[in-house]
Amino acid sequence: MRSYILSQFRPPTTRKVSPIRVGLGGKTILLDDRCDLTAKIDGLEFDFTAYLIEEIGETEHGPIDAIIGALTMEEWMIKLDPQSKTLDLSGLRRREFTEF
Repeated sequence: MRSYILSQFRPPTTRKVSPIRVGLGGKTILLDDRCDLTAKIDGLEFDFTAYLIEEIGETEHGPIDAIIGALTMEEWMIKLDPQSKTLDLSGLRRREFTEF
């Protein structure tokens, strides 16, 4: 649900928040450092809030530096296409959003 980024990529400004307990990689950890980030996928910029974490884990392709959570993906209309194992960025590409 939430987004995470390795502490080694800590931006200049972070903020302490009330701790949350998270289960990642078979471990339960407390996180209390959060930051605002701007990232790009295929040259398309989006911003989000992420918790700082010391270690996320690895895949067959190497270490994981960040996790973009479901809430951020929903906000920016980034969809998973499980059939092709790719991201559908058409919503992010349009840059048209409906605010409630």
